[in-house]
Amino acid sequence: MRLAIMQPYLFPYLGYFQLFQAVDRFVVYDDVSFIKQGWINRNRILVNGAPHMFTMPLSGAGSFTAINAIELGKEYAPWRSKFLRTLIQAYGKAPHHASAIAVVEEVLRPDRTNLSELLISGLRVVMEYLDIRTELIPGSAIYGNSKLTGQERLLDICAREGASEYVNPIGGKELYSKEAFADRGINLWFVRSLLKAYPQFGGEFQPGLSILDAMMFVAPSELKGMLNDHTLE
Repeated sequence: MRLAIMQPYLFPYLGYFQLFQAVDRFVVYDDVSFIKQGWINRNRILVNGAPHMFTMPLSGAGSFTAINAIELGKEYAPWRSKFLRTLIQAYGKAPHHASAIAVVEEVLRPDRTNLSELLISGLRVVMEYLDIRTELIPGSAIYGNSKLTGQERLLDICAREGASEYVNPIGGKELYSKEAFADRGINLWFVRSLLKAYPQFGGEFQPGLSILDAMMFVAPSELKGMLNDHTLE
C-alpha cells in the first residue's frame, strides 16, 4: 500500500492533488503546528493577469498551535462574501467558472467554525470534483504519537497503516532518508510535479496558483488527466 502524509492547505495547487493521485491512502497531518505565512489558510488566484494572494482570517493561530485546534476568525463571514465576489469578478469569463465557484461555496459554508474541518472538507470536495479515488484519512490525531517528531513520526504512521511505500513532495529530499525507511521495510519516493501550462486569459501563463485557477479554465476530465503529470524519484 502506498501512503502519503501531508498538512491540509486551503485550495492547494495542482501539485498537491498529484500527490493524492500517486498514492492509495492519504493521511491529513492536522495535529502538527500551524505555519505562519504558509499555505494552510492562504493561496493565490489570478486577478487582472497577475497572482493575487488571498488569506482566510483565523482566531488564535500561533506557531505552537495545532492546526486542528484553530478556529476561523470573526471576520470569516464578511471575508467569505468578499472572496466570492472577487472570484466572480476575476473569473466571470472563464469557461468553467460556474462549477468552480459552486465548489468554493460548498467548502466555505457560512456555518464553518473550525479550520481543520474546513480544510479537510475542501480536499474532499475537490477530490470528488476531480474523481480522485484515493482514501482520505481525516486526521492524524488518531495515532496518538504526537510525542514523536519529524521522520520518526511519519515512520510510525506508515507502520500503523501497513504501508510498503511512502510518497513525499520533492521538497522533503533533504529531510528524509531512503535508508531509514528501507530499514523499516518501506520504499520512500519523492513526487516531482510537472506543471504544464493551460489556457488562462491569453497573457503569460502563471503557474503554481490555487487549484481553483485550473478549475476555472480546464474541464474536470482534462484536469484529472493532468494529475498524472508527475514523476516519482
